[in-house]
Amino acid sequence: MASWKNATGALDRAATLRGILRPAEVAEQANLRRDARVAEPLRPFVERYWSVRWDLAGQPPFRSEVLSHPSVNVSVEQGTHPRFGHDLPAVLLHGVVTRRFSVDLVGAGRVTAAKFRPGGFAALTGVLPGRDSVAPLDRQLGLSAGDLLSAVLAEEDDDDRSAVLDAALAPRAPEPPEPYLDLLGLVGAMIDDRELVRVDQVAALGAMSVRSLQRLFATYVGVSPKAVLARYRLQDAAAAIDAGEVDGWAGLAASLGWFDQAHFSRDFRSVVGLTPSAYLQRAREPLG
Repeated sequence: MASWKNATGALDRAATLRGILRPAEVAEQANLRRDARVAEPLRPFVERYWSVRWDLAGQPPFRSEVLSHPSVNVSVEQGTHPRFGHDLPAVLLHGVVTRRFSVDLVGAGRVTAAKFRPGGFAALTGVLPGRDSVAPLDRQLGLSAGDLLSAVLAEEDDDDRSAVLDAALAPRAPEPPEPYLDLLGLVGAMIDDRELVRVDQVAALGAMSVRSLQRLFATYVGVSPKAVLARYRLQDAAAAIDAGEVDGWAGLAASLGWFDQAHFSRDFRSVVGLTPSAYLQRAREPLG
C-alpha cells in the first residue's frame, strides 16, 4: 500500500481545481484561493486552507457547483445574506457532501475554511458529522467557536485568516491512528490510479477484505468506498470535459471503468445534473 505521506502528496496535487465544475466560469465570478500552508502536526488531518470572496451587489446570483471531495470542511463565513440557512457571520461545520454541491453566491461575502482530508475530521476529533449537513460549529474541535470567529474576522488578509485557523487547530492534533493512515494511503491511490475502478481492487491493495474496507470508510469518512471511488472517477470525467480532452464518450467511459457509455452517462447525469454532452456544450459557451 502507498504510504500516507505519498498519499497526502497525491491529495494535495489533485485538489487545486479538482471537482470544480466550469472552473473558468467560477474564476470570472469569485476570487478562490486554495494554497494556504498547513502546520506540520496537522498535515495528516488537514489538506489545506482555502478562501473565496465575491462582490455581486446589484448583479444576479451566481451558482457555484462542485463535485465535492469526501471531506469535512470548517468555514468562517461572513456576508450580506444568510448562507445554508444560517445568519452570518458564523463558523460552520460541513459534513461530507454525497452529490453535487451547489451554492448561490449572492450579494457580497467572504469565506475562509479548513478542508480536512477524507476521514481527517473524525481522526482528529472522534466526531463524524452527518452527511450533507451544515451546522454551526459547537465544541467538536475543543475550542470556542465565538472566539475563533472573532479572531479570524479581526484579520483582513486571506493568508492571515488562514494562519489564525491553523494556529487554533495545530495544538489539537493527536498522533494519527494507524487505521486512518491506512485509509489515507488507499484514498491517495484511488485519486492517482485511474485503473482503480472496483472496490475489490482497493481492498486487495490494502490487503484486507471488502467488508473490512467498508468498515474503515464507515468509521472515518462516513460514505462507502464505492461512492468515493465513483466520485473520483466522475471528477476525472468532468475535468477531461472542461479541458477539452474528450475524443469520444465511449472511450472516456471505458478509460474510467464504466462498461458502457449509457451507464456512464446515467451516472454522470445523476451526480452532475447534466448529461456529459450537455455539460460539454455548457463548458464551450462563452464566459458571461
